[in-house]
Amino acid sequence: MLFVDAAHFVLAPFLGYVWCVVRQFVRAAAGRQRFNVLAALDAITHELVTVTNDTYINAQSVCELLHKVAALQLGVPVTLVLDNARYQKCRLVQQLAGELGIELLYLPSYSPNLNLIERLWKFVKKKTLNAKYYENFAAFKAAIMTCIADAPTKHKAELDSLLTLHFQTFSKAQLQAA
Repeated sequence: MLFVDAAHFVLAPFLGYVWCVVRQFVRAAAGRQRFNVLAALDAITHELVTVTNDTYINAQSVCELLHKVAALQLGVPVTLVLDNARYQKCRLVQQLAGELGIELLYLPSYSPNLNLIERLWKFVKKKTLNAKYYENFAAFKAAIMTCIADAPTKHKAELDSLLTLHFQTFSKAQLQAA
């Protein structure tokens, strides 16, 4: 079972805790440059299969990810857990998944807490973006890709406790009328 989602990293200032008596100016990159990472996270081994670009994530990106997952030749039935993004539910993606023998399982709307990879994206953003300045877009992309590459080695202990298969459930939720 692989959890799939895209993260969109924007080169912009991310402030940490700031308090001072004298006004301080924060350097920021000019323009709005975006680095997109579409990935599939193995729920057990925490290995990643990624597709990256500087433009947009679309159906072709998802198809490229499907080909990479199929190339792994895992030898067991593969299920991808996806959210309801339009580019993931289109006919092209569903048809290719059927041809490759990959099952697509769509999560209910507005339930990012059920997608395990969301925890990874939060971790990557915390490690690479919070209160950090990057001189240029190349350094920004390199920092993100280094963090993702170091996930199974350098960050293994942190991610093993973060990427558990424990999800919050509500057994007897009561609805209140407004």
